[in-house]
Amino acid sequence: MDYLIRFTQIHESFRKPETDALATLANIDLEWVFYSEESPFAIVRFPQPQAKDSAAAARSLITRSILSYSIYELWGSGHDYPSLHADVRHRTSALWPQHCHSTFRFEVDAFQGSHTAAEHRDIIESFAYTGFHGPIRMRNPDNQFVVFEEYELDAPIPKWTCLGRLIAESGRKAINKYSLKKRSYIATTSMDAELSLVTANLAHAADGKLCYDPFVGTGSFPLACAHFGASVFGSDLDGRSIRGKKGRDVKGNFKQYGTSSLYLGGFVADLTNTPLRRERFLDAILCDPPYGVREGLKVLGSNKPSLQEEVLLADGQPAHLAASYLPPKKVYSFTRMLGDILDFSAIMLVDDGRLCMWMPVAGATATDEEDDTDATEEYAVPQHPALEIVSECTQHFNKWSRRLLTYRRRHDSCVDGDAMLAYRAERLGLQSVNGVGTADDLNSFRRKYFQGFLDPALPRKHEKLPHTY
Repeated sequence: MDYLIRFTQIHESFRKPETDALATLANIDLEWVFYSEESPFAIVRFPQPQAKDSAAAARSLITRSILSYSIYELWGSGHDYPSLHADVRHRTSALWPQHCHSTFRFEVDAFQGSHTAAEHRDIIESFAYTGFHGPIRMRNPDNQFVVFEEYELDAPIPKWTCLGRLIAESGRKAINKYSLKKRSYIATTSMDAELSLVTANLAHAADGKLCYDPFVGTGSFPLACAHFGASVFGSDLDGRSIRGKKGRDVKGNFKQYGTSSLYLGGFVADLTNTPLRRERFLDAILCDPPYGVREGLKVLGSNKPSLQEEVLLADGQPAHLAASYLPPKKVYSFTRMLGDILDFSAIMLVDDGRLCMWMPVAGATATDEEDDTDATEEYAVPQHPALEIVSECTQHFNKWSRRLLTYRRRHDSCVDGDAMLAYRAERLGLQSVNGVGTADDLNSFRRKYFQGFLDPALPRKHEKLPHTY
């Protein structure tokens, strides 16, 4: 039996990777029969041995999905209604007797199309040959059937139709629960609920998993992971974001959603100066690193020799033990930060553990003769010998975009030793130049941002970053 997934028509490049991640998490073999980012409908099937209980597999796959609405047992499809009815008879006539006395309802879902009430009724009554004699129940029927139609924009007739029987609805309602509008503690850098939950799905957050965010901010990713049952903690270079003020803080967010028992706490640190034991015990790392636009990227440390040694106060007390101590910071290369995140993940993740990292893609070149822009990547996808890239998802804005990169930690036996030695040697070379230069020298995304992502010879324009910068 084939199944139809009704997706949302938003964040299209995220939908298939999220579904694949959920299939892997549930240990389900999934075959894509049809998928297109241009369509909200996809057809999948579950090969043997799940085929014997494919409805249960479909339910397991979709119940925590964020970018879909529901999954349906596919009863038939066609390019018009005559071919649809013929396919329904061919596929499912043997199933009609077991449903004929159950309560049921029919509805029509027309993507990019519409119908009058009379047309709705005619479409539904055209399936009278199925012989359902049970009572019609509009709320919570035993069987809910949906006639799906897909139209080309402004076309009078559908280009494709199908009939599906509802198996399960998705977990998309969680978006409303975790909406930033309802959350007690947020900041300008808080990731929206929808993409936070999608990131948690890609990271395989689940009961018994331990997830960490090294740029925790107000805790959007840990909150999303805790929603799926994972234990979580985080750190941030700016402790004020964790502590909050006036009774609003990260801890309070977990209390609001009833997941305080899953929050292990937060601490002040950066990836180059972390108190965490260098051991592979993390199941997932999720992060949206700072882009260094408002102010240049910083990391703990100093290039001044006088601040690289222990500083003593007049009374002999070490300066770093004073209550008013502010640690020195130095400018930080964006490329170096991406490499640090990957290397940290390779050191800390368990086998098959996942890293989900957001990164910006800057660049669009415009000309006076045409309005279209040709995007040019500012940063290549970072690579690490111990990490395998699983998926790349892109969120587009006007003149720039950002990608969600998902990596899987390879088993040590699958890591190329020579490649690892070469990678370590390259990183030693990068360390020697880290912190040397201006914020713009070390962050080409920041430089392109203030150029409006256009050719430097053209007038500069500014575009506001949506949430994270």
